[in-house]
Amino acid sequence: MTGPRTTRDTEVRSTMERPKQWMPPQLLPDPNPEEGYAFRWIRFSNLGNADPMNVSSKMREGWEPVKASEHPEIQLMGAKTNVPDSIEIGGLILCKTPIEFVQQRDAWYQKQSDGQMNSVDNNFMRENDPRMPLFRERQSKVSFGRGT
Repeated sequence: MTGPRTTRDTEVRSTMERPKQWMPPQLLPDPNPEEGYAFRWIRFSNLGNADPMNVSSKMREGWEPVKASEHPEIQLMGAKTNVPDSIEIGGLILCKTPIEFVQQRDAWYQKQSDGQMNSVDNNFMRENDPRMPLFRERQSKVSFGRGT
């Protein structure tokens, strides 16, 4: 005699489970987003040597260290930080700043870049000679009728 029969409803079907996939861990985890803030990992030290010039320049730009108590999703086992209640990984410290500062910084650098490109273009076109142009607008021409 065989054991008790089970119905299809009570069977555990391994084919119904979603296959699990291994993924390598992120070296620098992303914090949960906060509305109105941008995050960035900033170099705090390099090869065990503190980098106060980099940190102080970023602080003057408006970046501030993120408190570990505000982001418990980033767990660091046995990590000792130089800044109390901060998130530090491999000499990088997680910082945040208002998105407006990031947009203003991007606009400033875009303006600098546009000015440099205009300068290069003006310098290049100064060498232009109408008899032998360096740059010519390409145009196509359509004609109707008998071509020769």
